[in-house]
Amino acid sequence: MKIGITCYPTYGGSGAVATELGIALAARGHEVHFITYAQPFRLPSFLPRVYFHEVDVGRYPLFEYPPYDLALAVRMHEVVRDHQLDVLHCHYAIPHATSAWIARSMLREEGRDVKVVTTLHGTDITIVGQERSFFSITKFSIEKSHAVTAVSEYLRDETYRAFGCVGCNVEVIPNFIDPALYDRAVHRFPIP
Repeated sequence: MKIGITCYPTYGGSGAVATELGIALAARGHEVHFITYAQPFRLPSFLPRVYFHEVDVGRYPLFEYPPYDLALAVRMHEVVRDHQLDVLHCHYAIPHATSAWIARSMLREEGRDVKVVTTLHGTDITIVGQERSFFSITKFSIEKSHAVTAVSEYLRDETYRAFGCVGCNVEVIPNFIDPALYDRAVHRFPIP
């Protein structure tokens, strides 16, 4: 498959999980395209089948804060179109799933389509998404995703409780580690 992954590239759990997932998918033979404003901190510079597409958030005097979500939607649209991606995997409901919905709408106008998978990580549901000014767009973005995952049962249950999402099945896929990389037996020290 050809998979686009959008995450925050900074030192946070969601970006680390998204990056490690992308690396693991590429190791299994999939083509992975990271689409974000900076290279994720856990992403090595060169890996087979892994590509990075920077989102250029231009500066314009009218905007006090540049509209990253719109620039991201345009970049997602370009990458899906130019590389024939099958899936956009968004880590965080807003702005990432919202931007994917916009990109998908643009693609459908051109007779193309892409599936959108949204992974909920925590504060996008428990804090930001429940903020009055973001509530409706968060609910909309979750419900418009083809598939939704959450990193814990608590987060799945909180999504249903807070948003009352209609017709969306939130599948729990716990945060993971690579057991080959973090093998405790390899790092045990003999006790004298």
